[in-house]
Amino acid sequence: MLNKIEHLGIAVKDLAASEKIFADLLGVQPYKREEVASEHVITSFFQCGESKIELLQATHADSAIARFLEKNKEGIHHIAFDVTDIYVEIERLKGLGYVMIHEQPKDGADNKIIAFLHPKSTNSVLVELCQEKQVNG
Repeated sequence: MLNKIEHLGIAVKDLAASEKIFADLLGVQPYKREEVASEHVITSFFQCGESKIELLQATHADSAIARFLEKNKEGIHHIAFDVTDIYVEIERLKGLGYVMIHEQPKDGADNKIIAFLHPKSTNSVLVELCQEKQVNG
């Protein structure tokens, strides 16, 4: 089951300039900046009530964010939902006919494992499932 909106992902060209805008809007500074090398992106997170805003800047011209910015202007890239068991959710959604970009979860930013649904099956909205990584031991 989808628990809540975990974050809204926003593609940006200039992370520092966008951090200033959201710091002004939200009245807080970002709590984390993190590079996700496998996705060729630098992220910056703001807490906003129970949810977060994730700013995403491409670090490589071949990245998904760079391609998004080529086709679109800066703006909302995806909506992410917190889930209790990402494996169960992937199977549940596939069983309902939704197409997954990731059949298996992978490491994401902010201590999460993630999987995306293909926007062709979700009214052109890129949907991310997020689960907190489990601490072993």
